[in-house]
Amino acid sequence: MSEAVVRVAGLGRDFPAGDGVVHAVRGVSFTAARGELVAVRGRSGAGKSTLLNLVGGLDRPTTGRVEVAGRDVGAASGRELLELRRSTIGFVFQSFGLIPILSAAENIGVPLRLARRPAAERDRRVAVLLELVGLGAHAAQRPYELSGGQQQRVAVARALANDPQLLIADEPTGQLDSDTGRSIMDLLRAVVDAHGMTALVATHDAGLMDRADRILTLRDGALVTDD
Repeated sequence: MSEAVVRVAGLGRDFPAGDGVVHAVRGVSFTAARGELVAVRGRSGAGKSTLLNLVGGLDRPTTGRVEVAGRDVGAASGRELLELRRSTIGFVFQSFGLIPILSAAENIGVPLRLARRPAAERDRRVAVLLELVGLGAHAAQRPYELSGGQQQRVAVARALANDPQLLIADEPTGQLDSDTGRSIMDLLRAVVDAHGMTALVATHDAGLMDRADRILTLRDGALVTDD
């Protein structure tokens, strides 16, 4: 069996709510292997986004442990988390998150600039990624000149810029029509297969589950099935 890139054990996240506490994630445990696409499903409020934020180091657990590529995410310092997110984890969000004034190529190149990669190397990498996501002819276009599906393809390419070991996608098809959503899931499947990375993809779209190797189902913050 391939090595585990993600290890989650007894993970919990509580939030204060008035005089009580909301248990957004409750005692979740699972692993995700290299080259595996794992879908996380559940109704709105089930804890999908909170779980992905904990795995990606965007939030800290109340209880339990998260490891990504052998590193304890919950115990990492702010500087260590920043480096982890720059070098090891790529993020794709429902809202695309592109910078409006930058072209597609410039948006993809942002992580490479932050990593201080040489200009020629950046240009080569961006060109490769544009072709990978099928946007080689759209390098100079800004987000408002692209369709929703094209914008999400740019976001996927940006997430892949630094060749991460783990790709986290939170409802990446949530703002797209069903056909475009399927094309984005097909792209994520192809990327995982071609590059051997691990992907955690939160989705509520049952029609997209067949692209996944496994499906984690959350209900009220707890993991109820791992198929």
